[in-house]
Amino acid sequence: MTDAVTRAADILKGHRESIDRLDAILVYTLGERFKHTQAVGRLKADHALPPSDPAREAAQIARLTDLANRADLDPEFAKKFLNFIIQEVIHHHKKHQS
Repeated sequence: MTDAVTRAADILKGHRESIDRLDAILVYTLGERFKHTQAVGRLKADHALPPSDPAREAAQIARLTDLANRADLDPEFAKKFLNFIIQEVIHHHKKHQS
């Protein structure tokens, strides 16, 4: 390999190692988040509260959009990601109520 290719391979390796660490952080963070949302779902079920809270969901989407803009992340992607998570949470909350 040439020096340029070797340097590129080293840089690529470093980026991939960072990506792998960040993926682990995301997975553990989502795991922690879902522990809390499961507890919320049980609490809602115990007190006959609705599984979804549209006002909170809208506030969270607005908050995440602002965070995405500050983080230089596509806010539409951030909204889709949060909507996916919210739908999964609501699904879990409904399971607690049945």
